[in-house]
Amino acid sequence: MRAGRVTGTHAEGGAGTGPGATAPEETPERQAGPGETAPRASTLGRRAARAPAVADAGPPGSRVDVAELARIRARHPEAVAEAAARRARRPLLDDGGRLMIVAADHPARGSLDVGGRRLAMADRADLLGRLCLALSRPGVDGVLATADILDDLLLLGALEHKVVLGSMNRGGLHGASFELDDRFTGHRPEDIERLGFDAGKLLLRVDYTDPGSLATLETAARVIDAMAARRLPVFVEPFISRRGPGGALVNDLSAEAVTRAIAIASGLGGTSAYTWLKVPVTEDPDAMARVMRTSTLPAVLLGGDIGDSPAERAAAYDRWRGALRLPTVRGLVAGRSLLYPADGDVAAAVDTAAGLL
Repeated sequence: MRAGRVTGTHAEGGAGTGPGATAPEETPERQAGPGETAPRASTLGRRAARAPAVADAGPPGSRVDVAELARIRARHPEAVAEAAARRARRPLLDDGGRLMIVAADHPARGSLDVGGRRLAMADRADLLGRLCLALSRPGVDGVLATADILDDLLLLGALEHKVVLGSMNRGGLHGASFELDDRFTGHRPEDIERLGFDAGKLLLRVDYTDPGSLATLETAARVIDAMAARRLPVFVEPFISRRGPGGALVNDLSAEAVTRAIAIASGLGGTSAYTWLKVPVTEDPDAMARVMRTSTLPAVLLGGDIGDSPAERAAAYDRWRGALRLPTVRGLVAGRSLLYPADGDVAAAVDTAAGLL
């Protein structure tokens, strides 16, 4: 079967796939003759994984062909592992010692809204297009996502020479009564090792009134141990959380709460040698210098939801800029605020954030 570059307008060497177009007919794979070795079934996956799927021209997602991705997945599921094994890797930190990571692990927790736009992240082709565009921008080091998204990006060839972080616990679904029971339903340490990814990330929310937080703490500690045994970094995102009046989960971003969260996360596991922190900027940005003195672990900032208005975004960038100058802060992890800016200009949002480093 002939494989083409995965694009939304056509597969190279085949007919168009736009409205009214006929999908290219798949050619049956040739059977091996006497004395011949059977052809590899994953030729399509290998070729597709080599080619970036998105050009800078056109709206985000306009050139990601979901039908082609589904065809590869259905006919050649081994193509994902082959693309992972073939992926060109790089060190976690480059010569500058800074990290700029784009996050897209929200959908697996059922968190699909961006600001007031419900289900904004529900269009997978659109999301993949935005991610590919973001990953193509100067200064962007890599991506944080769940297996389904990273598998797509592998097939699209978008992870070459990039840092790849697997998202590990997504069981605490957004808005659910069991949201704090944040079980590890995503990447396991052995998956991250097997796929040749560069690190993992776990979310650690602690509610002092919820006995279930103890189980989350213990599980997180054992995962940190398992990652350290494989010499794989793990980024821990800690919060002190509580239920609001209506039952919604609220993360406390006061200086004292973030300080306590950092102290708790830093002490998990039998070694902290491979532990990084992923921390929010406090409500009072001037408190960040004091808060970050809680630990010597390297840290990245959590971008979070920064609002849609120019004034809100400018204020968020100022907060990030100040915190990025602190001694233990090595970079920034931001997702929806960069992938879904109010003005739709993903490249400009990503470039602005990368410029802060």
